[in-house]
Amino acid sequence: MNPVGGIGGGGSIEQIIALRQQIIDRSKVLTELHETKPAAPTEATGTTPSFGDSLRTALDNVNSVQAESGRLTAAYERGEETDIAKVMLARQEAGVAFEATLQVRNKLLAAYQETMRMGV
Repeated sequence: MNPVGGIGGGGSIEQIIALRQQIIDRSKVLTELHETKPAAPTEATGTTPSFGDSLRTALDNVNSVQAESGRLTAAYERGEETDIAKVMLARQEAGVAFEATLQVRNKLLAAYQETMRMGV
């Protein structure tokens, strides 16, 4: 039994290496985006962003990731995008971003409920 064939459904070594390189390239781009995003609001205003601004920025980022995933999925369905790995990576990234946002929401809701239970 070939362990490489079991991972990708029978892909060749060249395909797996190409997929790995695409993932590395995508990771580098995402790292660069995450490094440059937080610096922009503080430099423009000269102050640290408020919690609401940070939350809004995070939600906008999740929204853009989901929109990009939807765009790539639709392009693949129309036959315009042929790189299934790119489409699947975008869908996974959107799913992870949504799950992280959902967990933050749950923590904020739990903290709010705990605060409301406190006696004054």
